[in-house]
Amino acid sequence: MRLGFGKGNGVDPTGVLNAIASAVIVSDRDGKIRFVNQATEQLFNTSAAVLCRSNLKDFIPGDSPVFSLITQAIDEATLVADHNLLIESPKIGKHTVNLTVGSMPDEPDCAVLTFEPRSIAQKIDNQLLSRNSARSVSAMAAILAHEIKNPLSGIRGAAQLLEQTSNEDDRVLTRLICDEADRIVDLVDRMEIFSDKPMERGAVNIHTVLEHVRRLAENGFGKHLAFEEIYDPSLPPVFGNRDQLIQVFLNLLKNAGEAVDHDSGHIVISTRYQHGVRLAVAGGDARVHLPLVVSVRDNGPGIAPDMRESLFDPFVTTKPTGSGLGLALVAKIINDHGGVIEVKDAPGGGAEFQIMLPIYNRTLAEDVGAGNIIKNKEETV
Repeated sequence: MRLGFGKGNGVDPTGVLNAIASAVIVSDRDGKIRFVNQATEQLFNTSAAVLCRSNLKDFIPGDSPVFSLITQAIDEATLVADHNLLIESPKIGKHTVNLTVGSMPDEPDCAVLTFEPRSIAQKIDNQLLSRNSARSVSAMAAILAHEIKNPLSGIRGAAQLLEQTSNEDDRVLTRLICDEADRIVDLVDRMEIFSDKPMERGAVNIHTVLEHVRRLAENGFGKHLAFEEIYDPSLPPVFGNRDQLIQVFLNLLKNAGEAVDHDSGHIVISTRYQHGVRLAVAGGDARVHLPLVVSVRDNGPGIAPDMRESLFDPFVTTKPTGSGLGLALVAKIINDHGGVIEVKDAPGGGAEFQIMLPIYNRTLAEDVGAGNIIKNKEETV
């Protein structure tokens, strides 16, 4: 369909709409989709070509308030809105949006719908929150390493001396002291991985990383799991550190494997390209596009709502024997890459961890600065 303004002034209306972060849809009274912008492809996880051959009811339940707003806007030739509206279906998952619907004077039987997903702001907020959490963990790691390990060594040494002159009952206590000192030292050693050390980054084939992690899982903790891969083979290289990205996705797969049922566990690993938000890269002043999206989805019970906000904080865990450091480390590594990680409900149940990463280009690599020397060889996709 033709939009209500042209190119006479040198401005491409489609380009303008594609530059908008909100999802814009032109629909007729019956829900037939006539036009979508790029943000709509993101929101519905479907290409524009498919969407424009579809009906809104293919993606949003027919009893949704969306359709009554379309009718109202067209019948009254006015602008109507609904805030914090929940749209949900197996195809698109669950989204909370602010929706504005307006009539079109040039197309009296059509309406323009503007969806503003709250997740856009939440992605930025979550990145800042997890980055602050990562910084606090880094500071904690430095304090623990410097201030605790040395005194613990003295305590353990004193306990060993006491053990030499103690009776059997007292030796139980001195061994307890030694064991607890060793346990704390082990915890401190694990915390030291959060310290702020320079990270080498370069061009990394994300599919090579994911294939490696899947093989590790299938031959270890995930022997009983069914893995499904949905990859976009045309993706360019990620600007990252291969070893650290392996650690991230191995951790996510392990968590997913522990969350699902032993006999029917199913994990989907997918990659795709999207027009994402622009955020500052850690270690530099550049603001980069984060178009590479990697998702790890499981069919487990999902994440409890009261755990969402603190999920990436250190020492937060739902596992009886968990340390609560795994996802905190994941958040730190992703933030060190200048990326974003979020968790949401997966369509059909379960949890989905979604990671947005920057693509590799030489300009970005130079902007990161001399502190992060590029040593990784470029890999072809």
